[in-house]
Amino acid sequence: MIVLPSPRQRYEQSIQIRASATAVEQCLSDRALMHRWLNPALRCDPIGAWSTDLGSRCRFLLRVPLWEPSLIATVVERAPGTIVWEFEGFFRGCDRWECQPNTAGTRLLNRFEFEIPNALVRWGFKTFAASWTRADMEAQLRRLKRVAEEIYLLQK
Repeated sequence: MIVLPSPRQRYEQSIQIRASATAVEQCLSDRALMHRWLNPALRCDPIGAWSTDLGSRCRFLLRVPLWEPSLIATVVERAPGTIVWEFEGFFRGCDRWECQPNTAGTRLLNRFEFEIPNALVRWGFKTFAASWTRADMEAQLRRLKRVAEEIYLLQK
C-alpha cells in the first residue's frame, strides 16, 4: 500500500538583511528587482498593470522543458512590510513575505503554504521536487538579501 503525504505543505524560512524594511519591501514590490532574485526559470507576468496592491493579479510561469506550468497569483493581504500572494493552478496556497525591522536591519520571513489536490501530482512533487523547492527557496532568500543590501547602500 502506498501512503500519500498530506495534501497540505508548509515551508518557512527567514533571513537577516542589513537593509531597511523599506529597501527589502522594494525588492518584493518592484518587478524588475524581483526578477533579479527569483529563480531564473520563474517568470512573473502582470495581469493588467503591475502592482502589489490588494487584489492585484499576476501569472507565475515555471519554464521547464516541454511544459510551462503556471499559477495565477492574487495579492490577498497587503500592509507596510507585508505582501501575501494567494495561488491557484496546479497547486493552491499562499506565499507570505513579511519584513520585520530590528536593530540589525530587517528580518525577512517567507512562509509558503500550499496543497496539491491531485494525489499523483502530490506524490510526484514529494518524490522528485520537494527538496529542490526548499533549497531553491533558501537560495532565493540569499539572492534577495544581496539585492536589498545593494539597493539600500545606493539609497544612502
